[in-house]
Amino acid sequence: MNLDPGPAPEGRKLSVAGREFHLIEMGEGAPLFLLHGGGPGCTAWSDFGVVARMFARNRRCIMPDLLQYGRSDKQVIQGPMWTYHAGMMVGLMDALGVERADFVCNSWGGTIALCLAAHYPDRVRSLVITGSMPVFYGPLAPLPEEGRRGRNARDVYYGGEGPTLEKMRALMARLEWHDASRIPETTVRMRYEQSLDEGEMALAARTDGPRGDWQDLTNELAKVACPTLFCWGLQDAFLTPDYPMMLTRMVQRGQLHILDAASHHLQEERPVHYHQIVQSFLDQPEDAR
Repeated sequence: MNLDPGPAPEGRKLSVAGREFHLIEMGEGAPLFLLHGGGPGCTAWSDFGVVARMFARNRRCIMPDLLQYGRSDKQVIQGPMWTYHAGMMVGLMDALGVERADFVCNSWGGTIALCLAAHYPDRVRSLVITGSMPVFYGPLAPLPEEGRRGRNARDVYYGGEGPTLEKMRALMARLEWHDASRIPETTVRMRYEQSLDEGEMALAARTDGPRGDWQDLTNELAKVACPTLFCWGLQDAFLTPDYPMMLTRMVQRGQLHILDAASHHLQEERPVHYHQIVQSFLDQPEDAR
């Protein structure tokens, strides 16, 4: 299987409440939002470019760069961060004429989608959540680096001599992929070049919380009523499988699939298997899931 996503399509921009989203769309059918992770240089295409082509065979795949990432708006966010992102995502749905959709998400994007499903339940048909951290505790032990592993990795990446291609490759190998030998050089370079974006560099340099006020979503998870699949890498470097098992009990209709030989970005590392599991989940009638 070729894991190289290739060059990103041009996409387009949409204005929502005075902020600009960049998004790529592929395919036709029921709307499916693909929300990417929060690592340095992450975009919708870097995280979902390969598997999106598979989903696009029978779905309308909508891949936005989240605010403060990719070619979307880089302004500072104030107030509760996940609540803000969820509201802006609903605004994007309105701008696209999408009343209700499925969401397939990695890490940062998954926490946004969980918050969205809690506050806007009529807008979400189902969720697939991979590697997200909506609460700050685990059932067996404290979270690695007190749940700050991603933020610490970002500080290391942008610190010292600043971003380099070698530091990006090392970050992806240590935290995002189980088998570092399979990481496409195209993806490493794509992430590195995006991480040099002037807006992303400026956000990384700030110390005043430019991403908004951090939120624990414990209370919100109990409100998530849609079918929710937590799809996790057995070797996830951030959160071991006991954590998503806990999450399945916190939402109303949760289930869990553990995928071996995969870490935090299993949709990139194991795209065929990931697509098969997620597509099967999406294709089931809601009352059968």
